Amino acid sequence: MGQARDTLDKLTKAAVEAHSVDSVIRMYSDNAVLSTPDAGEITGQGQIAEYWRQFIDGFPDATYQYLSKIEAGDKAVDEGWFEGTNTKPITLPSGETMPATGKHIKMRACDVATVKDGKVVEHHLYFDELDFQRQMGLIEPGH
Repeated sequence: MGQARDTLDKLTKAAVEAHSVDSVIRMYSDNAVLSTPDAGEITGQGQIAEYWRQFIDGFPDATYQYLSKIEAGDKAVDEGWFEGTNTKPITLPSGETMPATGKHIKMRACDVATVKDGKVVEHHLYFDELDFQRQMGLIEPGH
């Protein structure tokens, strides 16, 4: 296993097994960039920590089921299912706080991380934002 694979594995474990924002953020370089479908491009450990906090705190029972793991050079890619129950409030990209919905969600996700010196420097997170909103009950089915 290479450095990229090891680092992304540790990041995922910190987020969905340890549920620790502090452990997650230690996997990122100081000036890392996280690109997401809901919040756009996020730069720096502080902002990245706040992004992860909404999922870690909002879905304390979260799990990740791998479908595939790939490593090529300084990149690691994970494809799988994020699953959890929303039992705590979530801060939306608009800045509004959404109360806990109690909804259990299961959504497909993909992570592409570029790693240098054992730290994630660039992370692209992909998931279907519309599917997420439907499962959370934020929009009506069929929209």
